[in-house]
Amino acid sequence: MLLSHRFGAELRRLREERGLSLEGLARQLSYSKGYLSKVESGQRRASQELARRCDALLGADGRLQRLALRPGPDGSGSDGSGSGSASSGSGGRGDRASALVVLPGPGVLADLPSRPTALAPEVPALLRAQLAHYRALGQHLDPALLVPGLHAQSETTVRLALRCEGRVRSELLLIAAHFIEFGGWMAQEAGDRRTALAHTERAAELARAGGNRHFAGYALVRRALITFYAGDVAATVGLATAAQDRRLPPRIRGLAALREAQGHALGGDRTRCLRSLERAEVLLDTAAAVHEDGPPIGTGNLADPAAMTTGWCLFDLGHARRAAEVLDHEYARIPPGATRARIRYGLRRALAHAGAGEAEHACALAAGEIGALADVPSATVLADLRRLDRELRRFRANRAVRAFQPALLRALTGC
Repeated sequence: MLLSHRFGAELRRLREERGLSLEGLARQLSYSKGYLSKVESGQRRASQELARRCDALLGADGRLQRLALRPGPDGSGSDGSGSGSASSGSGGRGDRASALVVLPGPGVLADLPSRPTALAPEVPALLRAQLAHYRALGQHLDPALLVPGLHAQSETTVRLALRCEGRVRSELLLIAAHFIEFGGWMAQEAGDRRTALAHTERAAELARAGGNRHFAGYALVRRALITFYAGDVAATVGLATAAQDRRLPPRIRGLAALREAQGHALGGDRTRCLRSLERAEVLLDTAAAVHEDGPPIGTGNLADPAAMTTGWCLFDLGHARRAAEVLDHEYARIPPGATRARIRYGLRRALAHAGAGEAEHACALAAGEIGALADVPSATVLADLRRLDRELRRFRANRAVRAFQPALLRALTGC
């Protein structure tokens, strides 16, 4: 109870310092006055969501969020709510991709014979087209169904590469790296963090074998996203910072700056978050002006990744209403056929509106997205869906919330 009392005392001090009544605070945060009274008196423990919004409203620079953390068994901070984290494949719906793929050892390139042969010149283009088809399928299918095929296609491309020489071999190895990297993303979506990390490392290995050392930087970006969903602020920021080496292309550095911003937002560091977002915007604008050979790196379904990530970060920093405005605008720019992307950002948008106290609108937005989750399941989306469930519990008496609860429960349980 000591931590709860410390948080409550600091919240009361900051509120009174800014001339806000308890009723005024409740009105601005869309929480009940009775609940906030119990938080201030230490009778109720504050969630991270509440701490973030109080930080943002009262200008506490992350102080309240830090007070709301509950030390974990290893001494690290945790609020126990699992916010910001996705399943790591330890059980339940998140382990469907586990054991589907057995990666060959790192010596696979040396183990296979190199038998130079003539390769039809159109083969690399056909493989790139096949990769594009897999990426399109990833928007519409259960990710666990795609992981084995992506792994097999990557290894087939490796075998082709080892029968070629020079530029063609390098090109094929890089295509193989992209196949397995996308397989890692699909494994993460299926909730299998271990396979996601292994595929990401394999992608970097293949790219290096093909003479492309930049891809290893992108592997750091991918790992940063995995640690972000696991709620590990320090690892996310550390990996994203390492991926901003000036020797790397601006596209990779820009994506890394976005991951760094998300890490800082999760940790409540508004200043560093906004600086990272500004840096990302400049780098991604620079990259857009330069044609880069090879398959695209990162998402191709967002018109402005920096703007969408800004909306995401604003919510994690406690600015739910501003986040909702940004996410509304950027969601409208996602292509209609990008089902997985529309579900992910559509539910994040609903979450922001719920955080802003717009329960009916949040339910309407979420209802339009969760129907497709049965066909396009996602462990990362389920993390936000659990957060949405917690947000809507504040509005239990609302008729729209009560009507939406059965559909939300079905989406959360897969029933």
